[in-house]
Amino acid sequence: MTSDAVVVGAGVIGLTSAIVLAERGRRVAVWSRDPAGATTSAVAGGLWWPYRVQPSEKVGAWSLRTLGVLAELAARPEETGVRMVDGTQAGIGLGDLGPWATEVPGLRPARREELPEGWTHGLRARIPVVDMSTHLGYLRRRLEAAGGSVEQRAVADLAEAAREAPLVVNCTGLGARDLVPDAEVRPVQGQLVIVENPGIDEWFVAADPGSADTLYVLPQPYGVILGGTAREDVWDLTPDPATAEAIVARCARVHSRLAGARVIGHRVGLRPARSRVRLEADTAAGGVGLPRLLHNYGHGGAGVTVAWGCAEEAAGLG
Repeated sequence: MTSDAVVVGAGVIGLTSAIVLAERGRRVAVWSRDPAGATTSAVAGGLWWPYRVQPSEKVGAWSLRTLGVLAELAARPEETGVRMVDGTQAGIGLGDLGPWATEVPGLRPARREELPEGWTHGLRARIPVVDMSTHLGYLRRRLEAAGGSVEQRAVADLAEAAREAPLVVNCTGLGARDLVPDAEVRPVQGQLVIVENPGIDEWFVAADPGSADTLYVLPQPYGVILGGTAREDVWDLTPDPATAEAIVARCARVHSRLAGARVIGHRVGLRPARSRVRLEADTAAGGVGLPRLLHNYGHGGAGVTVAWGCAEEAAGLG
């Protein structure tokens, strides 16, 4: 065998899982069906915040661990793609969050004058905003510096990876639906619009977890990401012009300058949703020719939020 571990999937979950294993001394190969720019992670908005992800009893610890890592990486934003940015979550209070919220430095109720018209309450925080293109490049370089490798290679069967390493870590996201197979993994379509920045330097989110339409404004080095949608069981990756127009209109109610901002791009991604993240050793794997199989998928729209916490737990299982 040429590797100690094969990680299948090169999104943020797969790369962080591989880094943790490699930095603990294992020879790690990452296999990815898609190039980094075509992964779901590449089109993510990039805001750290536990969103549509379960189980709640574990998400807090995963998120806080990841927050700590990202805060350290924010000291080198041009290299890592991570910046600490002030912003507002509208329409929620501290009582709507889990115990993890008390450990987020500076998280507090918003004052009335800090809220746009139409919202009566919310929260303020300085948290990571991640430029995912830059960040995925950083993660790959960090993995390679630790002796790991990334190979574009489609996998039809996890047993294929097991022939090359005694440990296989399945980080295939939505691909797990067919590869495992796991019918519980479902797409939640997210559409974004990218516009030139008219001078916005804070993030803003108003997202009802039960709604198919969300509102978020995320300043990035290349422009402002406007969102969005959260449409369950929709597989279409084609941007819808009417949806894009509605997204811009929603965001312009918060920042009127966005109404006239030049559109520079559209993105659609499929979040790999599941009733709860599957992070476990597959005890049945030995029966299908896999000596050691770990699953780490089903993070929905919170991959960047929980990645490091999940990666460290997965490494502990292997």
